[in-house]
Amino acid sequence: MAEETQSKASEAAQVVVAEAVAAAEEEVVKEPAPATAPEAEEDPNKTALPAETAAEDEKKPAAEEAPASNDAVQSVSSKEESNHVANVDDPEKRALDELKQLVQAALANHEFSPPPPPPPAVEPPAKSEEESKPEEPSVPAQAEEEPTPLADVPPPTAEEKAVVVEDDGAKTVEAIEETVVPVTAPPASEEAPPAAPEEEKTPAPPASAAAASPPAKEVLIWGIPLLGDERSDTILLKFLQARDFKVKEAMAMLKNAVIWRKEFGIEALLEEDLGIPEMEKVVFMHGADKEGHPVCYNVYGEFQNKELYAMAFADEEKRQRFLRWRIQYLEKGIRQLLDFSPGGVSTMVQVTDLKNSIGPMKRELRQALTLLQDNYPEFAAKQIFINVPWWYLAFNRMISPFFTQRSKSKFVFAGPSKTAETLFKYIAPEQVPVQYGGLSKEKDPDFTSADAVAEITIKPSAKQVIEIPVTEKCLLVWELRVLGWDVIYGAEFVPSSEDGYTIIVQKARKLVATDEPVEKNSFKIGEAGKVVLTVDNTSSKKKKLLYRYKIKCYTESI
Repeated sequence: MAEETQSKASEAAQVVVAEAVAAAEEEVVKEPAPATAPEAEEDPNKTALPAETAAEDEKKPAAEEAPASNDAVQSVSSKEESNHVANVDDPEKRALDELKQLVQAALANHEFSPPPPPPPAVEPPAKSEEESKPEEPSVPAQAEEEPTPLADVPPPTAEEKAVVVEDDGAKTVEAIEETVVPVTAPPASEEAPPAAPEEEKTPAPPASAAAASPPAKEVLIWGIPLLGDERSDTILLKFLQARDFKVKEAMAMLKNAVIWRKEFGIEALLEEDLGIPEMEKVVFMHGADKEGHPVCYNVYGEFQNKELYAMAFADEEKRQRFLRWRIQYLEKGIRQLLDFSPGGVSTMVQVTDLKNSIGPMKRELRQALTLLQDNYPEFAAKQIFINVPWWYLAFNRMISPFFTQRSKSKFVFAGPSKTAETLFKYIAPEQVPVQYGGLSKEKDPDFTSADAVAEITIKPSAKQVIEIPVTEKCLLVWELRVLGWDVIYGAEFVPSSEDGYTIIVQKARKLVATDEPVEKNSFKIGEAGKVVLTVDNTSSKKKKLLYRYKIKCYTESI
């Protein structure tokens, strides 16, 4: 039983690793592309087309190729990258300028259009019964006779002249007259008319004009032209960063992405009503991180629900529908939440919940992951994996040396006990959904994501007191949670006047992990004073306390 569990864990780990690499648009460290020596006589002002440069690279012998330095790749990958052209280094700017030249040439040659479909196969005409019969030689075979010298060959007879070879290769004999009619010159009246004088000839149009191609059409990606827009550089930098600023590889990736978008019908897909609201439990956008990046949550454990899984993957039609829904959801998020202007937010934070996760281990999801990797480069600012099983954390430590520094800087892993604490490093608690340890709830009438949350760490066997002062009549609303609870919580109102009486708002009681994750209270205050919240940590472990409050006037509360 232990061996079977270990085998399943190892197999699942390998697939999760592949999913993580694909989602972050980074693969395990690749060997750098060989750098070729420049030709001495090459014109530096000449801009080679992608097809020409690829052909030239294939022609160069392997002896002339020298592997690029690994240090150069690491120097590009290890630092924080920017999508603002003003912040990139000079070598990267030169790579961007070179990529622009290749894009301009490709636009002029219409290389961003899908290839035409192959012509339909033409079936050969059916043969008649007579044609389908085996052929009989018209001249007796001379297989065993000596070959006749060419000088001794007699002139052909009239019957031999009658042998005609048709288009299909079959020989037939037709009756001809034995009398040979001499060939005579045609009469003068039938001769061809004399050539027209030189000045009457109409000059033919030049070859360049006849072969001129139609003007290049504007090519858009995520609603942004590839060239000529202030946001275009941000798009091109994404493809360069995804290929470590290797211009030829970035150009090939860009061209393939544009062609795939046309073949997949992205623009028409945006208008489709796919009608799968249940899938919003699996993938949903919620809030932003501390740097303003939108956060996308991927909860593949929801596929434990057999009905939901069948809705997405029961047959090929449903699988394709789920794939189109996933691409549509991402496209809408990119266009609505990201800003490709210089200095804008053009990446997302991806949070992947591995609790009870069977989704990434299923073959059906790999097609979507491959498409995201190939056609949406550098859209992940961070990849945060939460509720990670222990076996994966151990497996990750083994494979970590094989990732690039850039990939490792994007990957964050947290076990179940560290999930909320890890999220809070990058996402404020008021932006984190309740199910992941935060205080953000849908349709909350009292608090929004704009209402900041205070964080306090309570030491083991310690008591934390929070005082909220009020100076006028109001309605005080507050909420708090302790991650994991296992504390004693109480609340009371203490008036400022000496002759006032303390009022118990919440009798002290112990809250455990199975209770509601958030404790919410309100108190109508008629005089100046303070509300005192008490949290007593009786356990031997430190606790994370989150709380916030809001003061409302009477008219607002009615």
